[in-house]
Amino acid sequence: MDLRITKTRTAVKNAFLELRSEKPVEKITVKELSTVANINKATFYLHYKDIYDLSETLERELICECLNSVPNTYDIFENVSSFVRSLSDTVIANEERIKILFSGSRSNSFAELFIDELYKLIGELFPEYTPSLEDRMKMTFLVEGTYHTFFKYSEHGIDKVLELLEELSSGTIVSIRK
Repeated sequence: MDLRITKTRTAVKNAFLELRSEKPVEKITVKELSTVANINKATFYLHYKDIYDLSETLERELICECLNSVPNTYDIFENVSSFVRSLSDTVIANEERIKILFSGSRSNSFAELFIDELYKLIGELFPEYTPSLEDRMKMTFLVEGTYHTFFKYSEHGIDKVLELLEELSSGTIVSIRK
């Protein structure tokens, strides 16, 4: 990729994260973001349709980054505990960005985007697997519950929270794979 494009996208991303840490996505304007990123509005529109497109792009990138950093992704069905522990480690490492990007009106988008990206990954690893409606409901329950439980209770001791989440996740994922 062209170095200028990379620099522009990095500037936009950093400016967005800075602004997003201070205010909801609905209050960020392209003009304001362009000023902080030191670009003009036309340049912004060369890369993104609007602020929401930028927000979702950064959210998906973060989720993919988290999923791709799990060393043995095939463990999702074979060794659920290992998968959940590895995924938890990467979520902890990216906790601040997750809290910034998925706060306010965007908090509910985490599960939807995460499940989309997770099923893409599962499809690559297990092409013969087609999730049933029941499997999708279980995965939604698992991801939504894990996400909210993790961020609500992690201040009470991360190891205790992770232990419980691993236990609950193992039972749910095993029932999905059957």
